[in-house]
Amino acid sequence: MINPNDPSLHSWIDIAPESDFPIQNLPFGVFETAERGPRLGVAIGEYVLDLYAVAQFGYFEDLELGKKMPKVFRRRSLNQFIALGRPAWRAVRQRVSELLRHDNPALRDQQEAMRECLLRQDEVQMLRPVKPHNYTDFYSSIEHATNVGTMFRDPNNALLPNWRHIPIGYHGRASSIVVSGTDLRRPNGQRKAPDATAPTFGPSQQLDFELEMAFVVGRPTQLGDTVPVQNAEDYIFGLMLFNDWSARDIQSWEYVPLGPFLGKSFGSSVSPWVVTLDALEPFRIPGPVQEPEPLLYLRQTGEHNFDINLEVAIAPEGGPETAVSHANFGLMYWSMAQQLAHHASNGCNQQVGDLYASGTISGTTPDSLGSMLELSWRGTRPVPLADGSERKFLQDGDRVTMRGFAQKDGVRIGFGEVTGKVLPANSLSL
Repeated sequence: MINPNDPSLHSWIDIAPESDFPIQNLPFGVFETAERGPRLGVAIGEYVLDLYAVAQFGYFEDLELGKKMPKVFRRRSLNQFIALGRPAWRAVRQRVSELLRHDNPALRDQQEAMRECLLRQDEVQMLRPVKPHNYTDFYSSIEHATNVGTMFRDPNNALLPNWRHIPIGYHGRASSIVVSGTDLRRPNGQRKAPDATAPTFGPSQQLDFELEMAFVVGRPTQLGDTVPVQNAEDYIFGLMLFNDWSARDIQSWEYVPLGPFLGKSFGSSVSPWVVTLDALEPFRIPGPVQEPEPLLYLRQTGEHNFDINLEVAIAPEGGPETAVSHANFGLMYWSMAQQLAHHASNGCNQQVGDLYASGTISGTTPDSLGSMLELSWRGTRPVPLADGSERKFLQDGDRVTMRGFAQKDGVRIGFGEVTGKVLPANSLSL
């Protein structure tokens, strides 16, 4: 059996070297067309492989996917497919890899099947790939946490006392997570200027992005169960790009120990393709040294971080795009395995499709900061754009686009992009 991650593999489909979706990737997503309705698909080059059509032509018949096949591929989310378990995910990815391999004529030479199974990505509408029951946002970049602590607290004691001991997180709003390409309105809320005596209500004046990655829970637990850190990655299906839009002025005024509320819940954006943990296996790297050593239930050995390059760009309406940040997911202090093990350590049940976001990903250099809050240092250092304008925070009409990819041995595994434009706030009758 050929390893789907083998760098020497190539497809009979023409794929550009800079493509995010070579045969070694094969991420899963959900798409629809006016004629077909929602379907599960796999990205390959500039195409989508329709998994329902592949199943209809009998290419999955021997995979023992159970009674739900082929209907499991005709859904509005990946949840039911993910619920089949890791053996099913791997079997489908392996079969797709075989079908698309350059020397396999099974699909390539069957003209009717090829026409039905392959669609151009620019001719389909991508949907939100999973239906999360729950969403948790973490705060796991030590560089980001240090920057925020320096701005808002004591610069000599920037980190919270518990930060190096515990993966800090809060429960977010799953219903307002939208797929890339969905524009978001500037939120209204209470905010209080530093020199004001009382708060006012209105559109946020400090709208921000947060560069994050999110992983999808692929295996459920029962209420009361825990997940050992050494087994936590068995519960992860894959990763997506994640923009956790934030209204900093609303957030800072409403802040309570329970975590953010209206300053975050108005919207978060995810990329449409979920890259499996299996596809990212070649890009494992060690994480930062953790000092002090975590408590035993969070202690892990081996390589549990992933070398993924990230970019954020801003394009004002009608203007060119400017890359404002370049960061790397591999710098995260707390790993995904530690986040999940900690989340489940109190017996909280995990559900298939739940999303865990990393928290803002920032690096150590001025061009690697993952939010406008940091890039503009709370509005005191305007960020120049290519059209000659400057930004302290986001303006109406601005489009924010995030991209990510891992690259090694001539193979590029990409995530596509997550993009969204800022729309003016709704007016309210007060």
